[in-house]
Amino acid sequence: MNSFDVVVIGGGPAGCATALDLNRRGYNVALCDQAKFPRDKVCGEFISPGADPILEQFGVLDAIEALTPKRLKGVAISSYESAELGIDYPILTGSGLRPTSLSVPRYQLDALFLKQVQSAGVKVFEQHKVTDFIFSEGCVAGVQGWDETKTSFSINCKLVVDAGGRNAASLRKFSLKRQPRGSTKIAFSAHWQGVRLPEDYCYLHVSRPGYTGISAVGNGRANVVLVVEGSALTGGKAENPETFYHRVLMQNRRRSKMLESGERVEPVRSVESLAFAVKPVPCGGLMLVGDATGFIDPFTGEGIYLSLRSSQLAGEVIHAGFKSLNFSKNFLSVYDQRRQQEFGGKVLLSRILQWLIYNRPFCNRVMKSLSSNRGLAETLVGVIGDILPAEKVVSLRFLSKLLVGTLKGNETLDLPKVLK
Repeated sequence: MNSFDVVVIGGGPAGCATALDLNRRGYNVALCDQAKFPRDKVCGEFISPGADPILEQFGVLDAIEALTPKRLKGVAISSYESAELGIDYPILTGSGLRPTSLSVPRYQLDALFLKQVQSAGVKVFEQHKVTDFIFSEGCVAGVQGWDETKTSFSINCKLVVDAGGRNAASLRKFSLKRQPRGSTKIAFSAHWQGVRLPEDYCYLHVSRPGYTGISAVGNGRANVVLVVEGSALTGGKAENPETFYHRVLMQNRRRSKMLESGERVEPVRSVESLAFAVKPVPCGGLMLVGDATGFIDPFTGEGIYLSLRSSQLAGEVIHAGFKSLNFSKNFLSVYDQRRQQEFGGKVLLSRILQWLIYNRPFCNRVMKSLSSNRGLAETLVGVIGDILPAEKVVSLRFLSKLLVGTLKGNETLDLPKVLK
């Protein structure tokens, strides 16, 4: 039976970043993933500017830049077929420069990350699906599962880090996933060739029954992601997902103008139940990172930054655990507290934006407010891009400027419950 200091489940950005962090701290790390790389998955393929320093720290940024990826200068938002408002990322204090975001096909990003992990000396087990955990004195002390030949395997360790995403083994084993209240969301994505994008922005079009994100990913291709409420697909006439995807994309006039000369070059992929929360881990010896900790709606920015940053926070707590020889549930709960402190504002922003984009009158007025106040607009995009703290936006001062100024006459502002 193999034995390591730490076993990481999942070879996406969160799992690879965790493995690299712990490897650099001197720990013997193994990484297991059920897939054979390179592999693809549904993703916005948008890496916010705040991720650049983390990618550089883990030695991946230069490899990404070698692919000559698209660099986007901000986002362009259209509310219910209004003209797109292009908003650049704010100038960074100190450098005087405006940052840019990366737009990279996910199969390339994950393959680069995994190559860096292997080069660092981490033992990588591809096509190894973790199905259960090994326990010792009530704590997780290893993993077991099946490899590509259906042969069982087991690995002992002092700590397991589950970075297996929304279908993580931990979420299934301990029934940790909390589904969101109300309608679930479904995301559809596919690469297109020949899409006409006027400038280097990530284009967000908000209109019923949801919204889209369209961004160039290099080599003349664009990633086109559609997010809708689940009821939009199940209600009314029966449609297959590809027909539904194309119909909804083209019913928005501004969006259809961008796509009319383009052609989808791969099958449409989908993922259900986008947003979800996760209960606390019930035992010691186990931590969750990345999307396994819960997922917020992608309208607030691609989740890759959150995955990378959560891996850094986990690495700090794990290192402290090795120094004190303590991987108890109580000791590791410090990580959850730090995640809440760091990401709580972004989660709240997600809820606010979800309320806003499905409220057409206020969405239109907020866009007018942003168009007339570039400072407000750049602050919002700076938060979405993870280069400004969420507290810059999730504050009564900012929201009053953004929302109250849009009211007319004797109208009152019916705030969502989360703000009351």
